Amino acid sequence: MASKLNDLIRSEFKALFHFNESKRLWHIPILAGICVGLPLFVGLAVDNMADAMFASMAGLVILYLPNTSLANRMITLLACSFGFMFSFMVGTVVSFNPYYLSPLFALFAMGLNWTANYLNMSPPRGFFFIFLASIASCIPVEPHEIPHRLGLIGLGAMSSTLLAFLYSLIVIRKFPPSNETLVLEKSPHTNLLESAIVGLFIGLSLVIAHLLELDKPYWVPVSCLAVMQGGNLKHIWQRGVHRISGTFIGLGVFWLLVQLDLTPLMVCISITILQAVIETLVTRNYGLAVIFITPLTILLAEAGSDSMANPDITVAARFWDIILGSIIGAVGGWIIHNKQIRDTAEKHLRARKIA
Repeated sequence: MASKLNDLIRSEFKALFHFNESKRLWHIPILAGICVGLPLFVGLAVDNMADAMFASMAGLVILYLPNTSLANRMITLLACSFGFMFSFMVGTVVSFNPYYLSPLFALFAMGLNWTANYLNMSPPRGFFFIFLASIASCIPVEPHEIPHRLGLIGLGAMSSTLLAFLYSLIVIRKFPPSNETLVLEKSPHTNLLESAIVGLFIGLSLVIAHLLELDKPYWVPVSCLAVMQGGNLKHIWQRGVHRISGTFIGLGVFWLLVQLDLTPLMVCISITILQAVIETLVTRNYGLAVIFITPLTILLAEAGSDSMANPDITVAARFWDIILGSIIGAVGGWIIHNKQIRDTAEKHLRARKIA
């Protein structure tokens, strides 16, 4: 028993520092860093960093840029841009009463997962849509501010789409689109069942976070989804371990950054560099990428708040948030990939002709 445990720990430790091969072009991470950082530098120039943070988060839409024809690239990013705005709107509505409106959040997550499966979306699939909705659900807002914030999300997403268009014009001839596509066939019943479980656990994670009166509850559903996106039970276990361990180290990186008394310019530069580093690592080693995802997320969502002034409290709170979310996600992932539960549920769906 002890030897098996030692072997498991050793294998997970090796996996944490194992680099996979990646076919991603080296300039994609640079483009991602520019798309996320540009709104921040514009906000710095006009002395409005608060609005710039919203536009910067929407710049993450660049991560959905496919390696296809120019027309399909633009159609994909435009569709995702409107999806980002809708996600932010859902999160904003939920923010008015998370206890009663969490079912809306769960239905949104369910529909998003179903759509991602139906369209066979590549990673990061629906992750950043949930990310935006989760953050919006935890930001206080007055009704008259909603159109303004949605406009900022739209501007950030459109600026990334424009940069992607210019980038594609330059590189698409030298690096022609790949015809390789990964098709994961899922029956309508499997897709519906999986999406229902994902929606249920993400909504549940948000409710639990608010019931526990956590300071920034958005970390819990985001971590829950990140773990549940594993392709099998082993992958879910690895993502949970890597997320918790990577977050622990990443919080240390954030704490060190805060000790530097970051100026607004340094925050802009740090976010741009962190985004580029993440996109370099995420396809090679998820655990190492999480180390940099953690400080990036905190800076994007909480720069200028009390979190920067009290890093010790922030580090402790964020760590427990992510542990809670990862545990909930692991339970949800186990249910999704449990053959007996899945087969029984799909049998009932087929019997009632629900798909």
